Amino acid sequence: MKQFNFLTLLILFTSLTALSTVKSSKKLNVLFIIADDLNCSLGVYGDTIAITPNIDKLAKEGVVFDNAHVQYPLCGPSRVSLMTGLYPDQTKSKKLRLFVRQTIPDVITLGQKFRMENYHSVRVGKIYHYHNPRDIGTSGHDDSYTWDRTVNPYGRDKIEEYKLNGLKPILDGGTLSWLKADGEDNEQTDGIGASEVIKFLDEFAESKENFFMAYGLYRPHVPFVAPKSYYDLYEISDFSVPVSSEDYLKTIPKAAAFSVRSKKEQVDLDNDLSKEIKLAYYATTSFMDSQVGRVLDKLKETGLDKNTIIIFTSDHGYHLGEHGHWQKQTLFEDATRVPLIFAGPNIKNNNISIKDPVELIDIYPTIMDMLTMQTPNFVNGKSLLPQIENPNYVVRKSALTELLLNKPNFKAQGYSIKTKRYRLNQWNYKNAFSYELYDHKFDKKELYNLAKNKDYKNIKDSLTTVLKQRIIDVNKVPIDLGRQIENAQPWFEPKRILLKNKHP
Repeated sequence: MKQFNFLTLLILFTSLTALSTVKSSKKLNVLFIIADDLNCSLGVYGDTIAITPNIDKLAKEGVVFDNAHVQYPLCGPSRVSLMTGLYPDQTKSKKLRLFVRQTIPDVITLGQKFRMENYHSVRVGKIYHYHNPRDIGTSGHDDSYTWDRTVNPYGRDKIEEYKLNGLKPILDGGTLSWLKADGEDNEQTDGIGASEVIKFLDEFAESKENFFMAYGLYRPHVPFVAPKSYYDLYEISDFSVPVSSEDYLKTIPKAAAFSVRSKKEQVDLDNDLSKEIKLAYYATTSFMDSQVGRVLDKLKETGLDKNTIIIFTSDHGYHLGEHGHWQKQTLFEDATRVPLIFAGPNIKNNNISIKDPVELIDIYPTIMDMLTMQTPNFVNGKSLLPQIENPNYVVRKSALTELLLNKPNFKAQGYSIKTKRYRLNQWNYKNAFSYELYDHKFDKKELYNLAKNKDYKNIKDSLTTVLKQRIIDVNKVPIDLGRQIENAQPWFEPKRILLKNKHP
């Protein structure tokens, strides 16, 4: 047999090393973009008023999930759920101001998993919960185990809070407030965030290092702040706001009625004021869309788009006067439904819209499958990759959402499932169950509760059985999750008082 000499071995070793390097460089990267309080008021989702060309363009290049729902319609719990692939009943996190490891200290978060796979995990902006606008510029309730590097942008919108218009003399992150801002995009927090993401993309294009880049925008969450040019895109006459009567409240359970009347200052707003606020939301959404566009343009400019998966979504939906309510924390479609778009080099079925229900906890295992990584055993989401590859494949038949109403004068627990056609809500108030049933074939706005309609009895009974089983399943302890800590208390944080139109 012919013997290898030292030079031959060296050449062979060098060749194998080169092949290994080539193979590594072909690994897919991930750009994860999440907006704050964004509903489906986007052109791609059929909104004829919304001006969102960049997200619409992304949708045409990828797969759009038209029936995607959050597992909890509130920022903190939803983001913990999304980043762990777990239901809130499993994360034990159903309040604001909780760090993820207060309740599940041993979890491997999505970004942490990438670090374990030798990816560079980077956060710019809001991924876990931040009080918005108060915590802009800080780390909020971030998780240091998730990231290699983080950036907390701080812009003119934060500095000039004293200019805000709002519904109360004292403003906070839960008060409807808005501002036509002076200055340019790159002076705003989200504009600065986009610039920071662009810097990272230039860096990774040069270094060839694989990355998980998470870009969390603070808009369109209140305050609705955007440069004046985005307000000028719209006319006040373009908008209308639904009117909801007290008679309507009698047709739904007490808990559901409470959820849409919990913020007293938002009830029965003057019609012109309502339209002004709605326009402000759309203007801020268009501003957010432009920052997403800047990032996507840079991705393409660097050539990183050729091996980068892009995911775009939101942490929950948002009422704009529907059911007489603004903001979130209901079990209606307006609060649970979010945009969800996947795009990238390995997605063959472009410009496809999928109508079957999916959940945000499905993002974690889907990314793992797309990158051929092993999904951690505790993850309860389901991979959407089979449906992305074959839109006729059905991954889920229902999407589950939970909501606790926990006020001093009112406590109730609600669960909801959304199927392709129906929504069933179950409320437990004072140990008595009540229901809502909506048929989206005839009632997409969920205004006619059919729970007591005899013609829908079989449908209601069938869906109730499904819902009860789903509740049982999400209360099971996930495999290999580790510790679950009950009744963790939010961190005490003294409130910062912000007086509107007063310079600090």
